Amino acid sequence: MVNDTTLLLGLDGVSVVRVESLGDGTRRVHLITADEAARACPSCGVIASRVKGPAVTRPRDLPYGERRLEFFWHKRRWWCREPKCPRKSFTESIAQIPAGERVTARLREAAGHRVRDAGSTVIQAARDLHLSWPTVMGAFRTSAREVTGAPLPEVRVLGIDETRRGRTKWEQDPDTGKWHLARDRWHTGFVDALGTGGLLGQVEGRTAADVLAWLATTPLTWRKSIRHVAIDMSATYRAAVRTGLPHAIVVVDHFHVVQLANKMLSMVRRRTTAEIRGRRGRATDPEWKARRRLLRNRGDLTDDQFATMWNTLLAEGKIGRTLLTAWIAKENLRNLLALARTGADRHQVGHARWKFLTWCADSDIPEVCTLATTVDRWWTEIAAFIDTGHSNAKSEGINRVIKLVARNAFGFRNADNQRLRTRCVTTRRARRHLRTAQL
Repeated sequence: MVNDTTLLLGLDGVSVVRVESLGDGTRRVHLITADEAARACPSCGVIASRVKGPAVTRPRDLPYGERRLEFFWHKRRWWCREPKCPRKSFTESIAQIPAGERVTARLREAAGHRVRDAGSTVIQAARDLHLSWPTVMGAFRTSAREVTGAPLPEVRVLGIDETRRGRTKWEQDPDTGKWHLARDRWHTGFVDALGTGGLLGQVEGRTAADVLAWLATTPLTWRKSIRHVAIDMSATYRAAVRTGLPHAIVVVDHFHVVQLANKMLSMVRRRTTAEIRGRRGRATDPEWKARRRLLRNRGDLTDDQFATMWNTLLAEGKIGRTLLTAWIAKENLRNLLALARTGADRHQVGHARWKFLTWCADSDIPEVCTLATTVDRWWTEIAAFIDTGHSNAKSEGINRVIKLVARNAFGFRNADNQRLRTRCVTTRRARRHLRTAQL
């Protein structure tokens, strides 16, 4: 009959004979083998009947409660009675604790799942479970094979974006004294931008060749299922998609288009201030005080905020008029992008586009004209966004998680480990591991 302590332990193949409480609060559990199959020789499978001698091991298992728990497994060493068997003797072993192992299988599995599914760092999991870093890392790699070995989910909209891997490094030339960029490492990520597949893969680098190399590793049927590819305004990624996925429609992310317009507005403000005032902007300048309101959407400004910004800049003469002209160009571009997912027909889109381009052309501001030229060159991809509404938002969200994982780990020296960690953390939704591991 199995006692209650053995049932509570839940470790098949062993029984609890007694439990001691040590002075430091540690509970010492003494175990004996309760499975007759443990007497089978691991080489030939013959059941042994002759005992060679006793053996005591101290396997480690999952923590129980707040106090430390240690095991003493009193097992036996057996003689193999098969004359032709190369193994003369062996010790008892069970499925959870194979021969030569000092950690139970369920403890290894729990350590791997902590890193894979709970987003824990390797060192933190090692501290919580009282294991070494190599043991936890090996358990994580074993557990991660289920993620990397699984087939890619069907993807209709593929998101491609880059994220920086570590800090840039600058070095000074001892001869010329000039500084040059010595290291600027990037990762390119491929994301299921419409479904719940998460991060599908990562490659080191952000060139067209890097993108094409990853696409070449995917099945042809999977690539043919992709209908749209969402990217930022990167000509490199656009060229790679046109080569590797010629049937897919490239969609430019609207956030980056608006970001480009805001950068244009800041450049106009700096240039006009330097030309007219002959210096950099100061906190007392009206255009400096209004800089944040200029970057906001008209719909996000109250009537009083808008009237204050408008009247203040209008009273500043040429600086204010130039900034307001650039601000209107930015708002016209926002209104054009806002037609996405509204059911607007091609006449409405064409009129909004004509309004934006005409205003930019009549503004006679170099930065505004450059913005109009860029939008016109990317119009096919921008029009695809207005038609479909697909964006690169999931790629940006996954990039945030990637940076958080690197920050929690205090950086990665091994790029393969970084890609493996981020792949597992960002695919928990697809694997239905949304909750933090309980262990």
